[in-house]
Amino acid sequence: MPSSEISPSDKIYKIINARLLLNHEIVQDSYLWFQNGKIIHPQNLFFSARRDADEIIDAKGLLVVPGFIDTQINGAYGIDFADYEEPVDVLKKNIDTVAKGLLQYGCTAFCPTVVSSSPAVYEKVLPLLNPRKGSATGGAEILGAHVEGPFISVLKKGAHKQSVFRTAKNGIQDFDDAYGSELKKGSKAVSIMTVAPEIEGVCDAIPDLVARGITVAMGHSACRIADAEKAVTNGANSITHLFNAMQAFHHRDPGLIGVLGAADLPIPEKANRHPAASNTSPDRNKPDPRPFYGLICDGVHVHPNSIRIAYYSHPTGAVLVTDTLSAMGLPKGDYVLGGCEIEVDEKGGAYLKGTKTLAGSTITIDECIRNFQKFTNCPLVEAIEAATLHPARLLGIDKQKGTLNVGGDADFVFLDDSTGEIRVKRVFVAGEEVAR
Repeated sequence: MPSSEISPSDKIYKIINARLLLNHEIVQDSYLWFQNGKIIHPQNLFFSARRDADEIIDAKGLLVVPGFIDTQINGAYGIDFADYEEPVDVLKKNIDTVAKGLLQYGCTAFCPTVVSSSPAVYEKVLPLLNPRKGSATGGAEILGAHVEGPFISVLKKGAHKQSVFRTAKNGIQDFDDAYGSELKKGSKAVSIMTVAPEIEGVCDAIPDLVARGITVAMGHSACRIADAEKAVTNGANSITHLFNAMQAFHHRDPGLIGVLGAADLPIPEKANRHPAASNTSPDRNKPDPRPFYGLICDGVHVHPNSIRIAYYSHPTGAVLVTDTLSAMGLPKGDYVLGGCEIEVDEKGGAYLKGTKTLAGSTITIDECIRNFQKFTNCPLVEAIEAATLHPARLLGIDKQKGTLNVGGDADFVFLDDSTGEIRVKRVFVAGEEVAR
């Protein structure tokens, strides 16, 4: 059958003249095949359907990598995911606006993040943030919500509203009361939850949250190292925006930051949702028991030296996040996050109005990758994997996302790295190219 008669969904595409990020290295003289939004193996075509590619895509020497994944983003373009006062149809349009806007930066999947809120907010907003597939016209894929709080510390509240904070003395029941019916859907609604391990009842509830498929992250916490290690042992596998909204490192009790140096956590038997082994792992032949950790690489939230220290202590745990708020994509000025007034300065730092309390960033995910490579001097592959493979492993979706492996989703980005810094040139979501 001539290729012109084949429906677009059945077409077989072949990318040529590309340098591909495969198995932790950049491979030359190879091809990438995809069909129906999935990466495929050409051998199967030759033996079963006796077909060649219907359409050739010339990458012209560009680097082709998996689509970027952002696991913490509060909003953008004047839109805040915690805003619930507008009618539902308006909120849906706002979510679509952000999802579409993220594509230009190479972000093909994300976890819309909602800061500490009342049950009424969660009941209205969370159903709108359920997982949904991405497309070139519809926007980046939604991987489920990231709920940050309200089971967090008053001492490290950041820009969160203290009036809605909670404890969990009744265990998982208190979580269900806080978030409502959506939490009972587990990862079909909530992908990540940020909690403070020292809050009453939180540590004991972690296994129940994990059993629902939810990734439990530690953050906005004044916990000591013992609390953090107990939380990890109970199933927490991430730290939310490392260094921010937590106790400063102290040599006698390093607190939450100290988990990066832990040497006696239980070694995981399975790789699911754990960092891969590295030269600093307790056992270099098994998954690393230490948690992943989010890094906001805007040069404002964390000093480059601190980024470098974290990377060298636990390289496979790094997950780049933007933690952007409604001001992302907009100029210097005043905005709103979770009902709080925010002001953005000329450096892109977002602060609670009239204070020096950081409330989020305005950086984009591709800029995070550029900065991470610059701050750490790490190989380009590792910088890219911190925004692709690592967040996918964090969420337990690395069979579908984060690599260019056969069977995975055909989400990928064409990058120009000729200057030593990556620049997004072309973006594909589910096998469809995004118009630029």
